[in-house]
Formats: sequence, C-alpha cells, structure tokens
Amino acid sequence: EEQVLAVLGEFVRERDWEKFHSPENLSKSVVIESAELLEVFQWGGEFDRDQAIQELADVLTYCYLLAARLEVSPQAIILTKLAETRIKYPVDKSSGVSTKYDRL
Repeated sequence: EEQVLAVLGEFVRERDWEKFHSPENLSKSVVIESAELLEVFQWGGEFDRDQAIQELADVLTYCYLLAARLEVSPQAIILTKLAETRIKYPVDKSSGVSTKYDRL
C-alpha cells in the first residue's frame, strides 16, 4: 500500500495534477471509472479479462488517490468497515444468503 501511494504521489506531482484532485473530483472519477469497468460486463457472461483488469486498475487508482487526499489508509478503513460489517452480517444469519442486514 505505501509503495503504491508513493508511486501515485510522484506520478501526480510530476504532472502538477494535485490541483485537480479535490475529494469531489476524485469521487467523480471513481464513479466514471467504475462505469467503464461495468461496461466490460455489459452484455452478459463473456468479457475481456484484460480490459476488466485495466478498468479495475483505474478504479483502484482513483480510490487510492482519494484516500491519500482524505489522509486515510485504504487498508485501515477497509479493516474498520469489515469489522462493522461483521456485526451487521453475523455468520449464523447471513451465510449463503444475500439478504440485506436490516432484513436478516
């Protein structure tokens, strides 16, 4: 994680793009790139794996840049959220079902 953030930071600084990376703009970019990832799967089960990987990399890049801008660790916030989600979805009630937590 630290290596990725360092390389991303260097890449952005070299191009003087930090001024464009407001939380709002980065959030928009996450959504835009997520739509491009979804487009890979638009017409059913057949998809281009390499294209999916490329689009996933774009989504993750903007997520990492947003985390850096918000001064949070992606790993830390994922682990915190997972701990909260474990409470919402106890194994004995949620195993093998896709029911939302408020209906379990």
